[in-house]
Amino acid sequence: MSTATTQPVATGNWKVDTVHSHVGFAVKHMVVATFRGRFDEYSGSLVAGEDGSAKLQGDVNVDSIVVKDENLKSPDFFDSADYPKISFTSSAVNVSDGGELEVEGDLTIKDNTHRITARGSITAPHVDIAGNDKIGVELEAVIDRREFGLLWNAPLPKGGFALENDVKLQVSLELVKEA
Repeated sequence: MSTATTQPVATGNWKVDTVHSHVGFAVKHMVVATFRGRFDEYSGSLVAGEDGSAKLQGDVNVDSIVVKDENLKSPDFFDSADYPKISFTSSAVNVSDGGELEVEGDLTIKDNTHRITARGSITAPHVDIAGNDKIGVELEAVIDRREFGLLWNAPLPKGGFALENDVKLQVSLELVKEA
């Protein structure tokens, strides 16, 4: 029987490279398909101390949402006029020896803050073609959109609803070490 151990995140201040990263979501739509969206404007960082502590944080500009349905900016959904930002701040970052990543923290959407846990992976530092140290972070979490004030829905004629309540958050980050 083996026991999982935790390894530290590579020490330093790491900033999200937004050109090579992705922040998005997926939700079941009309019972039959998955509707996906992404945000084009976001920022984030990972700060890892020599003591093994790490903190991941990020912000998303809600108006930068990229979807084929502009209604998602309306008060029925994200209400970007009154709530222009989505934010996340971690309270715990744990990495197993195998590179499995678990991040727990507070997600805020429409002034509703709830603790979530995201799981995924982290890659060890690598040097890119320009000589920069980079790491990769892949995370997914499932949230109940209703807890964050995203309440709109409509019943379908033969049962079910237009939108599932569970939404999968998907984050793929390439982070570059700051000097």
